[in-house]
Amino acid sequence: MILPIVAYGHKNLRLKSSEISADYPQLTELIENMWETMYASSGVGLAAPQVNKSIRLFVVDATYYQDEKPEAVDFKKVFINAEILEYFGEDVPFTEGCLSVPDIHEEVIRKEKIKIRYLDENFELHEEILEGVVARIVQHEYDHTEGILFTDKIHPLRKIMNKKKLSDIQKGITDADYKMIFASKKK
Repeated sequence: MILPIVAYGHKNLRLKSSEISADYPQLTELIENMWETMYASSGVGLAAPQVNKSIRLFVVDATYYQDEKPEAVDFKKVFINAEILEYFGEDVPFTEGCLSVPDIHEEVIRKEKIKIRYLDENFELHEEILEGVVARIVQHEYDHTEGILFTDKIHPLRKIMNKKKLSDIQKGITDADYKMIFASKKK
């Protein structure tokens, strides 16, 4: 089932998410719905807070980038209770967007590598070093579980320039081609 995406300005996007256990109700169904929602919305990642669940869960499918980024080949994973243990390497700029912030794409600087610990959908523990575009996508989705949006990381001048667009998204004024939950209704 395709779930509605929570839009910029909704209070749930600013909450720090809670860890879950293997007995979380209907977890398998939620993960399947998140994959379906992400693909239907043309995303490469989706965090549970974006579908109105304040839990530490996100899904990533970086295969969209696999033709130009070797680290993205067959990179499709579920991350539960993830913890980034270390950020390292160069600061790398890249233009990011977000399903919760439609029609805004801005340069964000992130570290090129991360060390992350997480559980997969079978609650098996993993600890990995990720780099390049997969590290970026994971950092973006991980931020959602921390109550952080990519718009928090853009240049202050760009934030000012996007103020009207962000305000419109909050009010439900957007051309997103997927169902959304807004902080307030259209006027």
